[in-house]
Amino acid sequence: MRRRMTTRRAAPLPALAILIGLGAAGTSAQVPPERLEAAAEAPADWLTYSGTYFSQRYSELDQVTAANVDDLQLQWVYQTPVFGPWQSTPLVVDGIMYLTQRPNDVVALDARTGRVFWTYQYPTPPDHRACCGSNNRGVAILDGRLFMATLDAHVVALDATTGQLLWDVELADKELAYSFTLAPLAINDKVIVGTAGGDRGIRGFISALDAATGEEVWRFYTIPGPGEPGHETWEPCPPNPVTYCDPEAWMHGGASVWLTGSYDPELNLTYWGIGNPGPDFYREQRPGDNLYSDSVVALDADTGELRWYFQFTPDDPYDYDAVQIPVLADIERNGVLFQVMLWANRNGFYYVLDRATGQFLTGQPFVRVNWAEGLDDSGRPVETPQPPGEPTYPGVQGGTNWYSPSFSPRTELMYIPAWEDYGSIFIGEPQEYEPGGSFIGGRPRTFNPVPDAPIVPGLTRGPVNSWTDEAARGAVVAVDALSGERQWSFEMTDVISSGILTTASDLLFTGARSGYFQALDARTGDLLWRAALGGQIVNGPMTYEVGGKQYVAVIAGSSLSTFALRD
Repeated sequence: MRRRMTTRRAAPLPALAILIGLGAAGTSAQVPPERLEAAAEAPADWLTYSGTYFSQRYSELDQVTAANVDDLQLQWVYQTPVFGPWQSTPLVVDGIMYLTQRPNDVVALDARTGRVFWTYQYPTPPDHRACCGSNNRGVAILDGRLFMATLDAHVVALDATTGQLLWDVELADKELAYSFTLAPLAINDKVIVGTAGGDRGIRGFISALDAATGEEVWRFYTIPGPGEPGHETWEPCPPNPVTYCDPEAWMHGGASVWLTGSYDPELNLTYWGIGNPGPDFYREQRPGDNLYSDSVVALDADTGELRWYFQFTPDDPYDYDAVQIPVLADIERNGVLFQVMLWANRNGFYYVLDRATGQFLTGQPFVRVNWAEGLDDSGRPVETPQPPGEPTYPGVQGGTNWYSPSFSPRTELMYIPAWEDYGSIFIGEPQEYEPGGSFIGGRPRTFNPVPDAPIVPGLTRGPVNSWTDEAARGAVVAVDALSGERQWSFEMTDVISSGILTTASDLLFTGARSGYFQALDARTGDLLWRAALGGQIVNGPMTYEVGGKQYVAVIAGSSLSTFALRD
């Protein structure tokens, strides 16, 4: 890959930037590293994409309870002028909300009233090649700066008070389909991002930038190059292969990083989920396990050095990205403290790993699975490929996907947004790599009905056949965090693409594609409250407090809706 990195500092505001003075409502938005590390102890704010470095999407706020949740009332709505699925999770800092909207805008709002203070509009080039929609999932904050990653593979830093551009760095070539769709993660004096583009033949990487200057501090390639450990898992083509084999598969093998990682300050390790190898559906073209695709990697936050990895789906032919959010937890059972990573994987298995070493502790399915009969003692799947024309479970969207789970330290349950009884018929085909083009190597077919299913490049829909007539459906699945044993499930009216939020009052908030925003009892799964918001919910709910009042915010369709108890 041709490596490019250019930096612009102290640049003037782009022509499309709109600034509205903060006035008396403005703050200096000072969020030093110590404040980020202690985010769980200050639940009035929501300081990272997943709330805290442990990515639990759990809040200690407890003003809204099972007894009064029926009194939730809409407080204000912010409507984006940009059409399309809106997948951002806002940050809230000292009463100011910061969120992104398509394609690459940052908006600062009064978190109490919804008043817009300023909007920064990045000049996204219309010819960018980002896969699967112009998505941007949020910003990071550190000291007085906000950081956004863009669809044309730039990272920008803004003054959090004024929205003024401070620096702009290009990290990769958009013509080769490199892009950023994740919310960055700020750690110490760095901001960390990972590249999307795994379905377009990129070579994945994670980069750390100096937060003050934008200079790249380290880069970790998610596909090892020649001479690096793991490169041997991209095996050379055999002599006289019977089908097409790519002798340079590793150079454009995907392994993208399109969701935000997590961080353990005590271990100084940052954890990132890695996407599928490419081409997605034709494994014969890329022999071997294809590290570090479909893995979680633990990196030294200072140097980017790999400390350990765990691969969920070796040599993946099903597009089972492992980009799900790494959820970290400390759980004590029978006098033993377990410092673990909890992972509901797209491949349908739930895993518990030791987060210091990566050791596999336990794993079992949380949805219907037939591509593997189980996991061996090391956590490697024992594969059972299905005959041609027969369905594989879970299907191409997975048992879960990018939408965030939640862990409650009160209930010690992991809550998973899941697709149940969902299968696909996978058809792999050889495909030669063309720079910047789609690179999936096949055409999976949905096997059973999926209500309001998202469109996936290369996906076709087939009729229900005699094997089953059961439609796929969305559910919130609650499992014991350490054992993975299912405790309860709540079935949706359609599929789910919403994240999950839990609180200290044992409430669980989530959404549905039908537009219902729902509150459940986190211990039993009973439905307590819901509101029809009239648009698909494809983001993660979050909560915060201003002036002694707890708010819960969610995006449905093109509107951000914020609720609180009626006065």
